[in-house]
Amino acid sequence: MIDKNVLKKNFSRNAVNYDTYAVIQKKMAHQLLKTISFEHKDTHDSINILDIGCGTGYFTEQLARCYPNANITAVDIAPGMIEYARKKLRSKKIEFLCADIEEVEINRKYDLIVSNATFQWFNQLEQTIIKLDAMLKNSGMLAFSTFGPMTFNELHRSYKMAADKLNLVIDSLPGQKFFSCEDLLNICQRSLADTSFSYKVAGLEKYEYEYFDTVRDFLKSVKKIGANNSNCDRKTIPALIKEMIKIYETTFTEGNRIKVTYHCIFLTVEKRKTDPV
Repeated sequence: MIDKNVLKKNFSRNAVNYDTYAVIQKKMAHQLLKTISFEHKDTHDSINILDIGCGTGYFTEQLARCYPNANITAVDIAPGMIEYARKKLRSKKIEFLCADIEEVEINRKYDLIVSNATFQWFNQLEQTIIKLDAMLKNSGMLAFSTFGPMTFNELHRSYKMAADKLNLVIDSLPGQKFFSCEDLLNICQRSLADTSFSYKVAGLEKYEYEYFDTVRDFLKSVKKIGANNSNCDRKTIPALIKEMIKIYETTFTEGNRIKVTYHCIFLTVEKRKTDPV
């Protein structure tokens, strides 16, 4: 379970650092834009777009460039992120809303609902997909990117190895738990089963890698974008962390730098009205 209050504080206080350290999230943003095969809508049409988890507005700005006549609503849970994005994109036709998409009610229909690297922070994923579907127009599309279970694989393996070495029983990992692509496809299909619409659901997986001089540099980079552990059951055991770092730097290095894996997942859900029999 994600502690949303901790999440807000982490991202708000690190808004100024985000664009510098969010290297993988930027790559995901560009891939997500490629994934949106919105062929039935001309890029110059005045469509309505909802951007969930807009952060500093990096992906929002790409959307505004791709769809110059679009009416964009950009939502983020962190006040600091919204303030930063609003200042950066003040010349764009964008409406900013500071809110938790899982809680807020938006009485509007959208042609396109998108989200880059945000769905991993949801506590009620199925219910939220149902909610977003209700906000989609009959021929709309939901497209999002998120992280898969191999993300931070080296960190999690080092943590487990350290716990075993110290004879510690652990019931949580130092980072988020992520759904697989298959899990997400099933969740989408299950969430949308009881409607009068048909859906084309597709998934894409990619791996990205970063390299750091030390594990502490890697953990600092995660903290600098506000993405450090926001689980309600998060625990810190200094001896375990020290041993984990030692194992990580011994076991998972390439060219004298430690390796970090990012498992990136992209999903699209195209909505169509079912023809009457």
